[in-house]
Amino acid sequence: MFETYSTLFYPKNSNKDKSGKVPIYLRITVNGKRSEISIRRKIRPENWNTDTGSLRGKSVESGNFNRYLNDIRSRVDKIFEQLTKEDIHFTAQTIRNIYSGKDQKKKMLLEIFQNHNDQVDRLVGKDFAAGTAERYRTAKKHISEYITKEYRVKDIPVQDVDHQFITGFEYYLKTERNCGHNTAVKYITNFKKIIRIAYANNWIQNDPFLHWKAKLKIVDREFLTEGEIQKLIEKDFHTDRLELVRDIFIFSCFTGLAYADVKKLTVQNIVIGIDGHKWIKINRSKTDSLSNIPLLPTAIEIIKKYSFDLVASSREHLLPILTNQKMNAYLKEIADLCEIDKNLTFHLARHTFATTVTLLNGVPIESVSKMLGHKNLKTTQHYAKILDQKVSEDMQALRSRLVNN
Repeated sequence: MFETYSTLFYPKNSNKDKSGKVPIYLRITVNGKRSEISIRRKIRPENWNTDTGSLRGKSVESGNFNRYLNDIRSRVDKIFEQLTKEDIHFTAQTIRNIYSGKDQKKKMLLEIFQNHNDQVDRLVGKDFAAGTAERYRTAKKHISEYITKEYRVKDIPVQDVDHQFITGFEYYLKTERNCGHNTAVKYITNFKKIIRIAYANNWIQNDPFLHWKAKLKIVDREFLTEGEIQKLIEKDFHTDRLELVRDIFIFSCFTGLAYADVKKLTVQNIVIGIDGHKWIKINRSKTDSLSNIPLLPTAIEIIKKYSFDLVASSREHLLPILTNQKMNAYLKEIADLCEIDKNLTFHLARHTFATTVTLLNGVPIESVSKMLGHKNLKTTQHYAKILDQKVSEDMQALRSRLVNN
């Protein structure tokens, strides 16, 4: 949306030719930013009236020249008025390009974003997880709302995205949308892919993300202690729904599977491993990496408990899991009933498997990483950093060895 607009004809005195004449330029200013273009006419500097922006005198030559200036100004004003009516973001450069005939059909940012999201939607289950598609849809929604608020238009040309747009979007996410730092960075990273598509297709000449660096903050991840796990297992619930949610949550605590992976588990994912015991083998929904997880007794008992469940069997699923929203809502209720003062979410079960169930019981971090399906050991090391209890136990064992020696 424009705030200020003006045009000005002026002689460029620094470009005087051999005959002493200088070229006349048109300066277009929109929102304080200028763009200039030669009108392909020259005059003698002493004949120019700076106050009126026109050629001095009443001669036929002066009259024709000034009418030519007025014609140019009129054409430029019409371009400005048309762009204003179209309710799209434009700059002084936009007007200059249209006037000079260099304007091409501009690629609009939200159109590119939508085309990308449509492709992702069609590839869900093949190249993308449903959660990934949802995050791209949300990122596009935030970009759309930011453009409406900041630019007061429905869409902008992708070439108008610059470093200021990116930092402004980050500020908008953290203030208007109340996103945490890491959440904001993830949405901007989704948006960054759209800009890279535009850059690869030569729809933009420069990468506005060149000087923007994404840096996620390491967050301490909550997990349940052994005592809290036992509280959940021993709690007698008087409603079937809470018992079901508790059981599937505990199943995840002893397998490390995320919600999406528990939801898609089938009998075919249960195999006999190299040790002759039952294992889960499944490709993670999030990364498509393979998770190989030996089944612990607690997890096996939960599978047996629901082996004849009609809801699960009718869908060919191993467990009758509810929606993620309902699971998390009921887990809050379960936390209150069990007097567990932690933000109980389904994903916390995965953290619990990585820490309390495996690392604290001496399972090597490389094995934990493989079971979790992490592609990078650094991801698993985040869990190890917060295990003060494990550090304490290791150092106590070292003290004992040193004393005995």
